[in-house]
Amino acid sequence: MSVLRNIGLLATCRPEGGQGDIHPIPNAAVAWDADTIRWVGPEAELPAEFAGGDTLDAGGRLVVPGLVDCHTHLAFGGWRADEFELRLQGVGYLDIARAGGGIMSTVRATRAATDAELLDRATAALEGMRRLGVTTVECKSGYGLDLETELRLLRVYRTLAATQPSRIVPTFLGAHVVPAEHRADRQAYLRLLLDEMIPTVAAAKLAVCCDVFVEDTAFSVDEARDIFRAGRAAGLAPKLHADQLSAGGGAELAAEVGAWSADHLECSSDAGIAAMAAAGVVAVSLPIATLYLRQQPMPARKFIGAGVPVAVATDFNPGSAPSWDLPLAMMLACHLQRMTPTEALKGATSIAARAVGLQGKAGEVSVGCRADLAVIDSPDVNHWLYHFRPNACVLTVAAGRVAWQAAR
Repeated sequence: MSVLRNIGLLATCRPEGGQGDIHPIPNAAVAWDADTIRWVGPEAELPAEFAGGDTLDAGGRLVVPGLVDCHTHLAFGGWRADEFELRLQGVGYLDIARAGGGIMSTVRATRAATDAELLDRATAALEGMRRLGVTTVECKSGYGLDLETELRLLRVYRTLAATQPSRIVPTFLGAHVVPAEHRADRQAYLRLLLDEMIPTVAAAKLAVCCDVFVEDTAFSVDEARDIFRAGRAAGLAPKLHADQLSAGGGAELAAEVGAWSADHLECSSDAGIAAMAAAGVVAVSLPIATLYLRQQPMPARKFIGAGVPVAVATDFNPGSAPSWDLPLAMMLACHLQRMTPTEALKGATSIAARAVGLQGKAGEVSVGCRADLAVIDSPDVNHWLYHFRPNACVLTVAAGRVAWQAAR
């Protein structure tokens, strides 16, 4: 049995209530056995049966659930710093892609990387995330775009799930873009996705979700609908990159197929927002990508006002969001999208957990949930995201064990 005591303010972030309802408990304690939370409440009411366990001291600080990054491209080869300079000089994202850069640049580097190189880099990123208080990470493939390399990426995630304290949610993103070798015969790649890649991934139980990039330069709504149909038949839940660069009907498609989430959404139509609200689809904001691409931000206030829950994630990838710093994304969601700090926190905890199918299992401090906690050197959520620092997290508990602790 373990107990975290002396919590100045505990943000439990239970799913019920509105976007900004984090259900705080002042002067709190949390008790867990093995990897499961057994008691949550005011420390003065801690039952005697939990008083004799191993004790951790929060030092009167803020405690939040282990953060959930519900959109990352964790495993990849190479970086794209040259494109960063080009964008600063005014070259557009699509122009870079048409010249052979962008996603296909990373595909080439990823195909050339060894399994050990991919695993080492992804492991280092996960360790960096845990130092920031992130304990659950959705991880997409999508930089292989052939059967062999897509399977290699997903097997990296399987290894991470077995060896790391972080909880991993693997997502198959074979429908990222059409790879260069299939540009002359697009239908051949679609057949590969539908007839080989999705069945093979599902049979090996290498993914939980199937994602599609719905965009003029990637896949159409009709193509995505066919891919989701195949994914559903194989047992993979739908998620999609939607309306990032243009209003292409991605939000509407997310509602139609009952997606767990639609992500990006900078250009979504009012009709798409209403459809997502009616269907209960989570909107995932990716403000680091918005910043790097110098776009108008996703209109979070419009989504929240329409009744769509908004998650916040990093979109960690080597091109448009080369940072795994989820607290940075939360701070940017406040500044760029006018989300309040408590709305951003709930978006990076219980709402993010819902976006990856883990509602009630991650992203909240509740009895029966996994013991994932982050101790933040701040008196409250407002001060944490207002006074932004390289890292305010001083202790991370993942699956009931200390996974990171700052030097005293």
